[in-house]
Amino acid sequence: MALLPRVLAYAVAATSLVGAAQAQDDDERRIVMVTHGQAADPFWSVVKKGAEDAADEVGADLEYRAPTNFDVARMQQLVEAAIASEPDALILSLVDPDALGDLAQEAADSGLPVIVINTGGHVADEYGADIFIGSDPKLAGKRAAERMIEDGAEKGLCINQEQGNVALDLRCEGFEEGFDGNAEQLATGSDPTEIRNSLVAYLNQNSDVDALLSLGPLATDPIIDEMREQGALEQFHFGTFDLSPTILEALVAEEIDFAIDQQPYLQGYQGVVTANQSAKHLLMPATDLLTGPAFVTPETAEEVQELTEKGVR
Repeated sequence: MALLPRVLAYAVAATSLVGAAQAQDDDERRIVMVTHGQAADPFWSVVKKGAEDAADEVGADLEYRAPTNFDVARMQQLVEAAIASEPDALILSLVDPDALGDLAQEAADSGLPVIVINTGGHVADEYGADIFIGSDPKLAGKRAAERMIEDGAEKGLCINQEQGNVALDLRCEGFEEGFDGNAEQLATGSDPTEIRNSLVAYLNQNSDVDALLSLGPLATDPIIDEMREQGALEQFHFGTFDLSPTILEALVAEEIDFAIDQQPYLQGYQGVVTANQSAKHLLMPATDLLTGPAFVTPETAEEVQELTEKGVR
């Protein structure tokens, strides 16, 4: 009988140890995601939703950080602050490898899982990243050109609202390659009025252009509005990257030909899931995860419209 209290004591101690281990295992892993995405861009709101949904599901503490406007210097500061805060994992868009690559390498050298999403997949492994999750921008641009040429296009124009953003530059590069050099690039700022005025001025000087590729809603939405006002949408083969209500409406109305969807929800969602599994279980996929390019056309636009209301497309 004298042994019973001791046995109970051991049982209680063992239970306490198991409970402590369980509590430690259940502690939320803190994941910081730093992107170049602007708050006004519908694309990045979908990335963020995917990341937040994943964090809720896996029990991670997610901190999403981004500059107010496209600003590589500000993004550098955000990445530096993220590393200094010693998170359990870092997710970032490698929008300018020259400016951000060394920081990614610093994070990797410190033992952090480093997940690159959306931009910089072509050099992510050179800067210590464990994996890239996103689309192949050059391939997407090339396929856009090929679709337009198949439909009869002869001269292309790629409208780049963030020249210096490596992903956007690669999209235009692929587009020009797909046109076998018979395409040019128009660099604009991100202000809608500037985009509209720059495009109108260019087209007035280059009447042989019959195919337009814009690189996201920030540029595409004002271009669609301008071309509608001029009754000129049907005069061009017109494709864009990414989705917005305006883009989907134009697709449903068959005013534009396609939108290239890189599935931003998956970029955010899989980024957090992958970072969490690496921090928690030391698990990492052996290859990059490509989320695009996928094409949304007038035939599929209505179905995609319904999914955008849920914030996943």
